[in-house]
Parts: sequence; structure tokens; C-alpha cells
Amino acid sequence: MSATKDPCISLCKFDDDICIGCGRSKREIKAWKKLDKEDKRVVLAEAALRLIKLGATGRRKKR
Repeated sequence: MSATKDPCISLCKFDDDICIGCGRSKREIKAWKKLDKEDKRVVLAEAALRLIKLGATGRRKKR
């Protein structure tokens, strides 16, 4: 099983319970490593929608 990349962009600031960097809840961030591939895909889809609602950019850090 290939790993699903962690969406963290090292911008851990929260609006309510949602990180404005990656769009995940605190609970989802804590559980990330234990989620299976399908659950991670669901979290990523939901996180993307949350970022849109928050008007956050969710920019990736430059490498």
C-alpha cells in the first residue's frame, strides 16, 4: 500500500477547530498516521472544501 502524503504545510494556525494551512481538524491531524488510504482520501477531500469555505489559500511551503 503506497502512502498518502501528509497535507501539513507547517502553518498550524486554527480557525475554530480547523487548521487554516491544511484544512484538517485537530482530531484528523492527530489520527492521520493511523488512517487507512481511503480514509485519508476522504479527509483530504473534506479538508479542501473547508479551506474553500475559510477562504484560506492552503499554500504549500517552498522547497
